[in-house]
Amino acid sequence: MTYERNATKSLAGRTAVVTGASSGIGRATALALAKEGAAVVLEARRQEPLEALAAEIAAFGGKALVVPGDAGDTGHLDALLAATLDWKDSGGKYAIVVVNAGRGLAGGVLGSDEAQWEELYRINVLGAAHLMRRAGKYLAAQKGGDIVALSSVVGRNISPFSGLYGASKFAVSALAEGLRREVCGAGVRVTTVMPGIVVSGFQDVAGYDAENFGKFVDQFGKLLEPEDIAEPIRWLLTLPAHVHVNEIMIRPTGQPYP
Repeated sequence: MTYERNATKSLAGRTAVVTGASSGIGRATALALAKEGAAVVLEARRQEPLEALAAEIAAFGGKALVVPGDAGDTGHLDALLAATLDWKDSGGKYAIVVVNAGRGLAGGVLGSDEAQWEELYRINVLGAAHLMRRAGKYLAAQKGGDIVALSSVVGRNISPFSGLYGASKFAVSALAEGLRREVCGAGVRVTTVMPGIVVSGFQDVAGYDAENFGKFVDQFGKLLEPEDIAEPIRWLLTLPAHVHVNEIMIRPTGQPYP
């Protein structure tokens, strides 16, 4: 789906860090922010898709920096933010951090692969918390900026089909709200975005297939695409600094639950 952009690029002069930018919501968000004028720092494990996205951004005159690595590793997060500040196109600062990197896991508490639990939480919860901590301290010192944390509808309405993943997103939502209360007085906005079912490579990696996922979602009609989440993120970041959308939940129209 394609959305029209405003003639005035309201994010011009701002630098945005987007984790998990190699595919899905992260990729679509990075592209949307770049089209809105932001200089974008692209982070994910896989370098080749990031390089391809950077080339796409450069083709329409945008600016992008590729910093591949593991978003669950604190050393990498430190290097990511340092590279952002050192990047000539950032002007030595950043104003937006989209905490998007994460992974899924099919199955509930009884049925999910227990061997994957710690890795799920290392990336989804601890990685997100470490990045939010670092960005929160920096932006509070700068007296302004935005942190957008990607949670999920199952971080609000738990599903028996994704119990451990949903619990990790409960944690992300709680971390984001806790941080918001710490930094809002410094002019920093922290927003939780909770997507419903979005069609992307996420399902394959999480272990969902036609049997345990396809039949369930067929009843919902047309599902969301990554661009359907990127557009509201772009919109909320372009609001006046005194206006804060604290959280937003986005579902396919036909999805009754979760």
